Amino acid sequence: MTTELIAARSGTSKATIYKWWPNKYAVSVDAFLSEMLADSPDPDTGSARRDFTVLLRGLFHFYTGPSGRVFAQLVGEAQFDPDVAMALRDGLIRPRREQLQTMWDRGVARGELSADVDRGTAIDLIIGPTLYRLMVGHGALDDAAAGAIVETALRGLSA
Repeated sequence: MTTELIAARSGTSKATIYKWWPNKYAVSVDAFLSEMLADSPDPDTGSARRDFTVLLRGLFHFYTGPSGRVFAQLVGEAQFDPDVAMALRDGLIRPRREQLQTMWDRGVARGELSADVDRGTAIDLIIGPTLYRLMVGHGALDDAAAGAIVETALRGLSA
């Protein structure tokens, strides 16, 4: 991926790209955030278990789609490039975690989830396996897997 390719595919100039984004990674992060939010918006079904399952199913849809491998490469690149890591963390991870925190808080307010569990750690337990499966490729990224991950995580986190 190059800025030249992004400009060519978007029908704009490199100068326009750099006017709105500091680098090609920031463009990618914005694009991935938009696509991820389309595939897995905040469901608010009235059930924490259903909300997290719907969200994970959407993430798995994204991961197994055309952008999934590119996203995995971006995560890999973030391990070596601090600019990519910052763009990924600030542009994608933080907004997604805020969404997950809201979902968690709704579950606590409804009495479904334990209020004494550290919210950040709980979110890591739910989301971590999805990234692990994407990066390592050892397990399925399908609806059944999403349900199993949420069920297993929430069994230990429920009120």
